[in-house]
Amino acid sequence: MQRRTFLGAAAGSMAAFAAAESFELDELTIGDLAKGLEHGRWNSRRLVELYISRIEEIDRSGPRLGAVIELNPDSEAIAASLDGERHAKHIRGPLHGIPVMLKDNIGTADKMSTSAGSMALAESHPREDAFLVARLRAAGAVIIGKTNLSEWANFRSTRSISGWSGRGGQTLNPYVLGRNPSGSSSGSAAGVAANLCAAAVGSETDGSVVSPSSICGLVGVKPTIGLVSRAGIIPISHSQDTAGPIARNVRDAAILLSAMAGEDMNDPAGVGSAGRAQPDYTVFLDANGLKGARLGIARKFFEDNDRMNAILNSCVETLKRCGAEIVDPADLATYNKWGDAEQQVLLYEFKADLNAYLDRLPMERPARSLAALIAFNNKHRGLEMPWFDQELFEQAETKGPLTEQKYLDARKECVRLTRTEGIDAVLKQNKLDAIVTLTSGPAWPTDRANGDRDTGGCSSPPAIAGYPHITVPATFYQQLPIGLSFFGTAWSEPVLFRLAYAWEAATQARRKPRFLAGI
Repeated sequence: MQRRTFLGAAAGSMAAFAAAESFELDELTIGDLAKGLEHGRWNSRRLVELYISRIEEIDRSGPRLGAVIELNPDSEAIAASLDGERHAKHIRGPLHGIPVMLKDNIGTADKMSTSAGSMALAESHPREDAFLVARLRAAGAVIIGKTNLSEWANFRSTRSISGWSGRGGQTLNPYVLGRNPSGSSSGSAAGVAANLCAAAVGSETDGSVVSPSSICGLVGVKPTIGLVSRAGIIPISHSQDTAGPIARNVRDAAILLSAMAGEDMNDPAGVGSAGRAQPDYTVFLDANGLKGARLGIARKFFEDNDRMNAILNSCVETLKRCGAEIVDPADLATYNKWGDAEQQVLLYEFKADLNAYLDRLPMERPARSLAALIAFNNKHRGLEMPWFDQELFEQAETKGPLTEQKYLDARKECVRLTRTEGIDAVLKQNKLDAIVTLTSGPAWPTDRANGDRDTGGCSSPPAIAGYPHITVPATFYQQLPIGLSFFGTAWSEPVLFRLAYAWEAATQARRKPRFLAGI
């Protein structure tokens, strides 16, 4: 970067930081906002106005984070209606009148599109809200916009750039602008970190909630498969997909999950969740929740990285000081054996699930199938493939139906390696409450020429197993956030919330971003 360009970027960064310092809602929790609404400091419409102004100042000007792909033109009217309910003493709950954002693969039956970041679906409007969106609206949340993402939830190319989509462009990391926000819930994480909304919803197939949350200094929750309905979400894999909350603290994440979770008979995985969803996950938050907890430390995810091991060692010492009983190491015997089987499952399920989704769209679109999407991308290469191609699309298109033995065997292998001989085996053998390790490495430089750089991560076992996983801010490495992960067996969200909340209470590790030009 030339000196003049660098100084200009730095000046813009400092101006954005000065704006961040003066933002009225800076770092306020959902509870803070609710209290302000209760006491008349603001009304909901005013909150929407403030966040939209913030988006114009930080996301579309200033550092131009590129976190928001579209604003909801009806958000102020919705907020005003909720203000009327509040005036009439009808309060729906802790989310009443609170502005949140959704990843742009989560369907909304309103004036916003649901596109997965692709120009092929830039004008796609589902007939109805996704199940989780209907629940959030019923809880009183105000959906103020959609967030950018790694296009098609990062399942298009083997050398993609996280946070980039044809429709939304590149999302930046609010901590260091030249670094990547990770994906695929890039905009949701960058937006929450930069205080563009109170909280947001992302989605994960393998790492797409927890990795951007870790890299953007946030709390991210990947629930047990089926706890949050996938109905209305553009899919990759019915075995692994789920939506999850992204927030600046554990309590806000618990509030959001409480509203989102619930049995949906239109989601086959939802049938197994009957009676599992808790009406209020905040009741499990305990500042002393680490005392007496038996935790296993998974070392292999970062065993060849000295700096990450040093950070993990420091975290282990903090866990001990908080009263946790530590089993170290407590690694999965099947570590890193699941990659080939997972990839086969994702390729098969992506073709089947995406074709089914596209076929249900209400009107004719440029692409009604995966094959048609491939053709669309080739025809519009300048818009959709200026930096990377669509190898995963092409590989998935060659796959047959989900009745093929190769698919069935791969999914069976995934379950064996990550559940019975993986997470469940480690928990049982060591009598653990949860497994703990670092969530991911620090953010890497965004590189259009070479794509993403792997800095390590622990997301695959709980993602493939369909088990819950929570990341919470742990520390910083050269101005870049690092998260700590807690994951366990199916439906163990109450335990994980207790542990994560206690860690947060003991460390208070989150720091708001400064929009640095570089480090």
